[in-house]
Amino acid sequence: MVDTGPLVALLDRSDPHHSWAVQCFKRLSPPLSTCEAVLAETMHLLRNLPSSRKTLALWHREGLIRSTFDFQQQAPAVWKLLDKYSDTPMDFADACLVRMSEIMPEPRIWTTDRDFLIYRRHSRTSIPLFAPWEQG
Repeated sequence: MVDTGPLVALLDRSDPHHSWAVQCFKRLSPPLSTCEAVLAETMHLLRNLPSSRKTLALWHREGLIRSTFDFQQQAPAVWKLLDKYSDTPMDFADACLVRMSEIMPEPRIWTTDRDFLIYRRHSRTSIPLFAPWEQG
């Protein structure tokens, strides 16, 4: 699963994680699952980079990135996560990704967000991450 940070880093050469994200992307096997909230955040953060926004749209059309989360079906669990982590504060995209990690087999979130070190699957299990601080 992919979070906003790596997508922005991939598509914005000025991002401090750009090189790391490019190297990771070369090793990952598409399709990468995500949610609409991550796509919305990414588009917003790339608002001044029209060619990067077009690339993201192309990746989605070509199936490299897929929005596989059904918020309507998972809404009660997402709202519960947002309430539980309101002091973090957890944003909507993070809540959707945490919920995805609870319902997908062998979850691993590609992220630059250290809040995922705090979040827990099913309230007790840490979430496997693919993050820059884990790369040694």
